[in-house]
Amino acid sequence: MTTVQQSELRNWHEVPFTRVKMTDMFWRPRLEILKKVTLPACLAKCEETGRIDNFAKAGGLLEGEFEGIYFNDSDVYKVLEGVAYSLMLERDAALEGEADRIIELIAAAQEPDGYLTTYYTLVAPESKWSDMEKHEMYNGGHLIEAAVAYYEATGKRQLLDVACRLADHYDRTFGPGKRHWVEGHEEIELALIKLYRATGEDRYWRLAYWLMEERGHGHGVGAIWEKPEWGPAYCQDDVPVREIEQVTGHAVRAMYLYSGMADAVHVSGDTAYLGALQRVWSHTVERNMYVTGGIGPSHHNEGFTEDFDLPNESAYCETCAAIAMVFWNHRMNLLFGDGKYADVVEREMYNGALAGISLKGDRFFYVNPLASKGDHHRVPWFDTSCCPTNLARFLPSIGQYVYARTAAGIAVNQYIQGEAELTLENGTAVQLKQRTSFPWSGTVELEVSPETSGVFTVQMRVPGWCRSYRVQAGGEWVSGVEALEERGYLSIERHWSKGDTVLLELDMPVERIRAREEVQANVGRIALQRGPVVYCIEQADHPGLSYDEMTLSAYGKLRVEHREDLLGGVTALQGTDGNGKPYRFVPYYAWDNREPGFMQVWIREKEEERLYKY
Repeated sequence: MTTVQQSELRNWHEVPFTRVKMTDMFWRPRLEILKKVTLPACLAKCEETGRIDNFAKAGGLLEGEFEGIYFNDSDVYKVLEGVAYSLMLERDAALEGEADRIIELIAAAQEPDGYLTTYYTLVAPESKWSDMEKHEMYNGGHLIEAAVAYYEATGKRQLLDVACRLADHYDRTFGPGKRHWVEGHEEIELALIKLYRATGEDRYWRLAYWLMEERGHGHGVGAIWEKPEWGPAYCQDDVPVREIEQVTGHAVRAMYLYSGMADAVHVSGDTAYLGALQRVWSHTVERNMYVTGGIGPSHHNEGFTEDFDLPNESAYCETCAAIAMVFWNHRMNLLFGDGKYADVVEREMYNGALAGISLKGDRFFYVNPLASKGDHHRVPWFDTSCCPTNLARFLPSIGQYVYARTAAGIAVNQYIQGEAELTLENGTAVQLKQRTSFPWSGTVELEVSPETSGVFTVQMRVPGWCRSYRVQAGGEWVSGVEALEERGYLSIERHWSKGDTVLLELDMPVERIRAREEVQANVGRIALQRGPVVYCIEQADHPGLSYDEMTLSAYGKLRVEHREDLLGGVTALQGTDGNGKPYRFVPYYAWDNREPGFMQVWIREKEEERLYKY
């Protein structure tokens, strides 16, 4: 660890989403749909597929055999976590009652020593802790996250007590001088740190740290390690974590590991992981991320292959991987106070992750290609249903990404209309009101009302896509010298009084994007982006057009038109293609919500222009 890397740390503090009330017309309706449609649908599917009954069977309350796949417990836990987050936003007696019923079954399924995985209890009790791929701690990690969330939402301890008994079982079984363990699917690492924060028990974060340190030393045993085409790199067990140089293997597992590493730095103060985190972030974002924020191009390993391998039609880009990118980049933003990490969070929120769910909230993508001939569609459920249940817990918690508390004041990371309350490091309470039509408009007004007037700093993120902006504080336009731009933020230090405002105007022109030359799939192609939103073309708007028939001029005029009657209310882009035919581009997240047909993000550039350019 170098002195330079240590000096880069900022250690900002998260502002919980329970302190943030969103009132905008983009996210608020989605949260209402999640509560009314998505959560009930996921609970119903968990019931129909036997996922919930598995707990009753394991607890001796119901006769029958285990149903489904060995990691199915985790889906129930993720939905419960989503229920908890929804209850934090608005209490609902019926939803809470259903969660309490399921929690009773989970508690019944826990064995006397604290062990809890219904597959092994019902199918192979003699084989516990024999195959590190079987998701035992992955299941447990999701239970822990659900338990912490439900306790914070309701004050009820039953599930939290189950989680503590399970974590104590792990701690008695594994650790220095005990058994080795390399969990095949990361998740437990960040969950244990969350449990430490809820309980104050140091041994939980220390166990998380030990589990990360186990990687890369030859301790892995199980199906992953026995497959030559996968091997240790598939689950990030090929090198010690502090020596990581490149992103490898399964995309979701990798992102969960990096999230846990960032959390470990935050809670321990140990900077040993910083170099690895910075290196692997650059390798992931600069060489292995799609314009939509999607990661992991390969179906074969649900993950990474080689640098710049970013095919469009066959892109895997698992929804869970986009969500996991939010988890990791949010933590990196808190560590380093750098807007480039919040830029990635934004890219995922409005593109890679949001595409995973239909506008009605009842159908889902597991895989998110950037081109389709018309045969790729959302479905109500999957046998491996990690993506719907991950969306169920991700969406209601997005308020936590809006603000951060800094040593000098406040950072505004995401532009979402609403209100928030937070307390500065000096103890001063501050109320914030944000007014904006983001992502369709780049105008943001922030009203700052401290309980007691005083001097502190408000940092406003200037997104990486923004080339020009204006900022006004206290009714006066602020120059670039007065509002220092550092690490992607405008820093406005002044004496703040109740009702003072910041007006930020971010230019939001349509950008024509070209991929790096190394990306063979996009040579001679252009994509369109406006603000944080990546666009695509759909056959629904062009019934006479064939797949990949369109050509796009890099210099043609585009008309920006907001349509409340289109796809739930979107800003569309309209113009003419390279042959003079009219076209319309719509946000990528909204595709496949109308009649079936082709979709493309990357469009062939008009040939004579491309030849001239190159």
